[in-house]
Amino acid sequence: MNTEQHQQSAGLLGAYVLGALEAADLASVERHLLDCPPCRQEVAELQDLERALGEVPPELLVDGPPEGGDLLLQRTLRQARSERGTQHRRRWALVGVAAVVAAAAVLTGGVLLGRATTPATPPVAVGPAPSVSVTPPPAGTRTASATDQSTGARMTLTVTPAAGWVRVSAAVTGVPAGQRCRLVVNGKDGTATDAGSWLVSPAGAKSGTSLDGSALVAPAEVSSVSVVNDAGQTFVTVPL
Repeated sequence: MNTEQHQQSAGLLGAYVLGALEAADLASVERHLLDCPPCRQEVAELQDLERALGEVPPELLVDGPPEGGDLLLQRTLRQARSERGTQHRRRWALVGVAAVVAAAAVLTGGVLLGRATTPATPPVAVGPAPSVSVTPPPAGTRTASATDQSTGARMTLTVTPAAGWVRVSAAVTGVPAGQRCRLVVNGKDGTATDAGSWLVSPAGAKSGTSLDGSALVAPAEVSSVSVVNDAGQTFVTVPL
């Protein structure tokens, strides 16, 4: 057997001792041992270490050894043989047993703790979702929307009552860019009170404008809200 074949078989001796080789590798190693006294001695000493641990359960040995797993046993054994003196031998005997345990864990793909390498996570108790407190709008709040068929402008608004006046929140779309507009609160008595004004930007013309205002009109007296430009053109009116 040439040097390469010798090294290949010798590198599998640790897995051979643990019984973790597949059939093809097992047959190859056993043929090599017939003609190689040093490897037979190596196997005998590895078996001594394996017996110090006790028999490794066969069900832990799956899929054969990963690269380098068996070399851990052999390196530990060579280092133990190099020690002289009772104290060193006792120390390395413990290291050898630990090496067998570590190698068994490597060769079994980490299944010494079970078939899954990820520990099971205990279930987490999930309580009821916290309730979200929603503050209702003030009494008398009105929401409405309308679209003017002639101009194509649309407004959605909310009118919130206060003490003798109203807050107005509006979203307006369909008004051309460059228009100077006013948000007008119309009273039942025919009065018109401005709640705010703005210049329609190109972005506002494309995506709409949101604005907030207020008007000194009694909540019960509000009949509608309009968008009117400086020239007096009404783009849209929302009745309330």
